[in-house]
Amino acid sequence: MHRHGAGVLWVVAYVLVVSSPLLFMAVRPVPPARPFLLEASVALGFVAILMMAIQFVLIGRFQSMSAPFGIDVLLRYHRHIAGIALGFVVLHSLLLVLHDPALLAWYDPIGGTWASRTGAWALYAFVLLALLSVFRQQLRLGYEAWRASHTLLGIVALGCALVHVHLAGRYVTTAWKEWLIVAICVAMVGAYAYVRLVRPALLRRARYRVTEVRRERGQVWSFAIQAVGHPGMRFLPGQYGYLRLGSPYSLDEHPFSFSSSSEDRGRLEFAIKELGDFTNRIGQVPPGTTAYVDGPHGSFSTDLTPAPGYVFIAGGIGIAPFMSLLRTLADRGDPRPLLLLYGEKRWDDVAFREELDELRQRLKLDVVLVLEEAHEGWDGETGFVTEAVLQRHLPREGFERHVFICGPNKMIDAVERALVTCGVSERNVTAERFDLV
Repeated sequence: MHRHGAGVLWVVAYVLVVSSPLLFMAVRPVPPARPFLLEASVALGFVAILMMAIQFVLIGRFQSMSAPFGIDVLLRYHRHIAGIALGFVVLHSLLLVLHDPALLAWYDPIGGTWASRTGAWALYAFVLLALLSVFRQQLRLGYEAWRASHTLLGIVALGCALVHVHLAGRYVTTAWKEWLIVAICVAMVGAYAYVRLVRPALLRRARYRVTEVRRERGQVWSFAIQAVGHPGMRFLPGQYGYLRLGSPYSLDEHPFSFSSSSEDRGRLEFAIKELGDFTNRIGQVPPGTTAYVDGPHGSFSTDLTPAPGYVFIAGGIGIAPFMSLLRTLADRGDPRPLLLLYGEKRWDDVAFREELDELRQRLKLDVVLVLEEAHEGWDGETGFVTEAVLQRHLPREGFERHVFICGPNKMIDAVERALVTCGVSERNVTAERFDLV
């Protein structure tokens, strides 16, 4: 209930901030009324500026904001709302041209007045930012390069938009109106700067050292680090952190779920699968390498979702947070009933297979493996975690277990639909997705 209430408050705050320019426009003194297209264009432009400014906070990884929703939800919202804000920016300029076709000259980035130039620069920076995000893979743009360009273009676009507003005047001819809008935007960018500049400096006091890089099945590595000169990190089982090697200011940082028990603060372990440039090299990281972790983040935890029992559904490397959950529950001697449905491609790809057998002895745990490509003699589930598989294995008890899902997005979508068909209430389902770009 606390998380739900906090989520409502954040949504209300977002709406108030985004709509604040419309309130400013209505406060006296106001300029004489103009044609509808012009007024609609100005309103869209103001709202778009605030929407873009808030984007910096949405990706700031502030725990108080991400806790009610999960950071994966905020990242998806960040992408979707960016498309809407860009649409408002484009409509802002199009409505001006519809009002007066002569204003088409304002699209010239080097001609016209400084007011029109800065407006054009903001528009083109926003468009380029969106194109690089949508077509990053086709352009073979590395994650680090994309991330740097994404931040730079966002700051340039927002700065040009504010200069454009100042030079265009009209609704910000009263000093307090202009400074209020500028203050909101500066606060949003400042919050992002805190995350990228101040927080890494604080991480210097929380250094880790790589102690073990252990190969598991299915191209998965267990990557262990030990706290150096501090007690370690207090995290909840199922949460994750952003891992950096070498320097806390490195742009080469990646989110990985903790796979270790949360009962051991000084030692952190991640389960990392070879899926990209960074992860393909993870097995080559030598012990003794300095590491930093920004975290913990996420709300994918049984500690935040009390229930009389749980169903864990993992696909591929989605097993990582569940290993943290299972190891922690085992260390605590938790007596609640657990079911793990674990989908993998082949038998030889099933990571932590032996440890899962050991955990079954320490927990009230049932494990069901679902192999996409079953070997000869396999008598277990085959294919995918479908409605039929769920019908066969979901517990039929006098109480409702909470269901956690982690894996590829397509798998999560399919399982969520299947669970609804099986009669599982959506309020009893928590999913975690990672798709940063």
